[in-house]
Order: sequence, then C-alpha cells, then structure tokens
Amino acid sequence: MKFHQLRYIHEVVRQHLNISAAAEALHTSQPGVSKQIQLLEEELGLQIFQRNGKRLVGISEPGRKIVSLAAKVVLEMQNIKRVGEEYSREDTGEITIATTHTQARYRLPAAVKQFMAIYPNVKLTIHQGNPIQVTEQVAAGEADIGIATESISQDERLNCLPCYTWNRSLVVPPHHELLDLKKITLNEIVKYPLITYDFAFTGGTLVSKTFHDAQLQPNVVFTAIDADVIKTYVNLGLGVGLIANMAYDEQRDAPLHHIDCSHLFPDSTTYLGVRRDAFLRDYMLHFITMLAPQHDKKTVQRQLNQEN
Repeated sequence: MKFHQLRYIHEVVRQHLNISAAAEALHTSQPGVSKQIQLLEEELGLQIFQRNGKRLVGISEPGRKIVSLAAKVVLEMQNIKRVGEEYSREDTGEITIATTHTQARYRLPAAVKQFMAIYPNVKLTIHQGNPIQVTEQVAAGEADIGIATESISQDERLNCLPCYTWNRSLVVPPHHELLDLKKITLNEIVKYPLITYDFAFTGGTLVSKTFHDAQLQPNVVFTAIDADVIKTYVNLGLGVGLIANMAYDEQRDAPLHHIDCSHLFPDSTTYLGVRRDAFLRDYMLHFITMLAPQHDKKTVQRQLNQEN
C-alpha cells in the first residue's frame, strides 16, 4: 500500500467518482489513477468502488470505511507538510477560505488586503457557497477556514470561533411609503413584495422564524444569494429588499434608501470554523486575528484547539 494510492481514491471520491477529473486535479494520467486503484484493491482483496464496465458508479461498503480512513491519512500528511513548511518557509504557502457571498463581498476585503500586504508570497483563494457548502468544504479539507453564519457552528467536525454579529436593513426606492414611517414593523413589511436572500444563505432561517413567530407570511417574490442582485431588482421596482446591514452603502447604492431593521430580528453571528484535526500555519492564525481583531492569537489558538 502506497500513500499516492490513498491520495488517488480520496481525490476520485472528491471528484464524484470521475477518474478523468481526479487525474487532472492530481496532474497525472487517467490510466495511471485507474491502475493504482486496481492494484490497491488487489492488495486488499476487495473492491473499493462499484463499477459498471470501466465506469465507477458507487462505493462499496468496505470501500466507504477505506475512503474515510484515506481522507484522514491525506489530511495528516498535509498537516505534517505544513509543520515542516512552518519552520522552513515561514512566509510562503497557501490559504483557502470558504465563505458566503455577503462575507466575501462586504466583510473580508479589508482583512484580505491587509493579509496580502504582509504575506505577498502566500497564495490566497476564496471559494463561495452557502453555509452548508462552506461547512462541507472545510470538513472535507478542501478549505482551511470557513466563514459563514449559523449552521457552520453546529457541525461537530469543526472547531468554531465567533467573529462578529450583524443585522438587517430594508432597501427601498426613493419616495417609498415605508420611508414615511417613524418605526418599521413586520406588519408593514408583509404589505409589500419582498426580495431577500435564499433562506439557505446568510441567516435566512432566523428571518423566516421571526415572521413565523409573529404569525405573518411575507410575500417573498424573489430570492438571491447576492445582495447586489437583490438591490438590482429593488431598483427595477419589483419589491423591497431585505439585506445584511453591511451590504448597504449610501453613496454606492444611491438612489436606494435603507431602513434599519435591527429591532425586528435577532442578531446573526458569523462564525469562523476549521477542521478539528487540521494544523493551521502561523499566517493562517494571523489572518483570523485580522478578520476578528477582538481575538488575540492565544485566544484563537485556544478556541480552535491549535495550542501545542
């Protein structure tokens, strides 16, 4: 049994059993990947994958256990490599962040700019998705750090750290009737077509629960994962928009107006999560303190179980 064979089956599973895609990701040939998987299966005396002809169509029962163990081995090898790099190439490496559009667009830029100025030789990659996708990418080792609201903190595979809280605003066209109210209420909001986030994104479950608890049903006519898309359709006159406060800028988003709704909805907390058994390079810890400056490095290490 060789380490590269375990890497191959791990990557094949990551690529949804597509050997060609796995070979491309591994910078090797498709026949080479197939051959090494077959050699490993022969050595173990069992089939890891179920086949239809030459095509992989599933994972066998013992194969699932092997795939799970292979993923742990691959991650531990990555951790060993990172430990070596930490002492031999301090300011060189990679960091992959998985996050939602709202965080990537409105909260991360300042931290990313600061980080890249200090670590110009570190390649930074950002993957976007909904909170569930963000969580899965971190748990699978595809991202070093996940940043999202709500669900990421509930996954037992991750250690999480609260970064910041935020709430919501309505965005409305100029001269809208809601601008004349001294204080906005849920009852007033449900009178108008509502454009907001897909409820899989950005604390949407808190929004739906708030309306449900008030025995109200908002008239959601359009959902999106992107606050800029929501604002575009508000500008077209299709409804009022409910977005994160951080996603509104008075100058950039003119002529739209915003109405603070923080008194109507519970605060949402954005969490930062890392896989429990991952080793974080020092520059990764530094990035976390840039994003959440209320936490010092020792606090981050303690809460993310990164203390030596």
